[in-house]
Amino acid sequence: MNKNIKFVQGNEACVEGALYAGLNFFAGYPITPSTEIAEQLSFRLPQKRGKFIQMEDEISSLCAIIGASLTGNKVMTATSGPGFSLMQESLGYAIMAEIPCVIANVQRGGPSTGVPTHAAQGDVNQARWGTHGDHAIVAMTASTIQDVFSITVDAFNIAETYRTPVILLFDEAVGHMRERLFIPEEGEIPLVERLRTSVKSGVNYHPYLPREDGRLPMSDFGGVHRYNVTGLFHDMWGFPSENPTVITGLLRHLQDKIYNNVDQITRCKEHYMVDAEVILVSYGSAARSALHVVEYLNARNEKIGLLELQTLWPFPELLVREKCANAKYVIVVEMNMGQIVREVLTAVDNPDKVFLANRVDGVTITPMDIRNIMRVVRGKGV
Repeated sequence: MNKNIKFVQGNEACVEGALYAGLNFFAGYPITPSTEIAEQLSFRLPQKRGKFIQMEDEISSLCAIIGASLTGNKVMTATSGPGFSLMQESLGYAIMAEIPCVIANVQRGGPSTGVPTHAAQGDVNQARWGTHGDHAIVAMTASTIQDVFSITVDAFNIAETYRTPVILLFDEAVGHMRERLFIPEEGEIPLVERLRTSVKSGVNYHPYLPREDGRLPMSDFGGVHRYNVTGLFHDMWGFPSENPTVITGLLRHLQDKIYNNVDQITRCKEHYMVDAEVILVSYGSAARSALHVVEYLNARNEKIGLLELQTLWPFPELLVREKCANAKYVIVVEMNMGQIVREVLTAVDNPDKVFLANRVDGVTITPMDIRNIMRVVRGKGV
């Protein structure tokens, strides 16, 4: 029996990916459909000498991992829609203070408590715009158990590289389905460790002075350096500033460190994309149905491909434009009112050829739903 092969839920695969990436502090509050992440970590993390704590709510959960990250730990919390809403103010703080952390949001139906046990993808724009102010964010997703594992590892690497929160936007269907998971040997996947400052004790340390490559070395809070951490606009020492030049520089830095690295952050999968005349764009569990359609129609000599997005934010606009440039038409498959289709419409050269195939009733979109939309599109003579 191969100990590296497991048969697990998507939520369990997220746990395995987090532990592989070096997670050593988790704080969270149980909420369907993400509870298995907290439940699994409550006993797995202490076995690896990490710390697990159940907080009183989701607000305190994100605050706790922010504090733990500042002291040098790799951290994560997990939640779903209503809990993710509660986290938004603290998310803005983590963005402003440039604190690496990972937030898993296993999506369910909404608004409000919605349909807690059914799949949805309605939190895509909340992940991008939920917190206030001008900011950049990284949000990633996956459609298979193996990809949940690898994307979770990627999320920790990106969080540490760019000193930023990273959101894992899975959904209930992916979180609760079971598939085979192969866990690579330790060291097989490169891990990004915390970049710590080389400034010695007693020497003036600038916690917010980027290196030439844009990365910000950190010093463990409570260690050899004393420095200020605030959610206010701040200078290189971390102290609040109302200087317009300082404010503009900080905001540009927060944006540029993400948007200047879209190519490094973007993850996607291409299925049957060579010479495709029709392209489906999808993500998460909806991409599984889209792939079924693509495989079915390619077996019948139809040239149809699937561009599966795994990075939703920053949106890979140039990639989508390039891959969809020669398509007769593009169908975006998602389980919301059309949150990514708006981005695709903006990205492509001819938005008139972009159509939406969606469901919003808590039922996973089916291959037949997608094919029915394709028939309508064809009937319009596109």
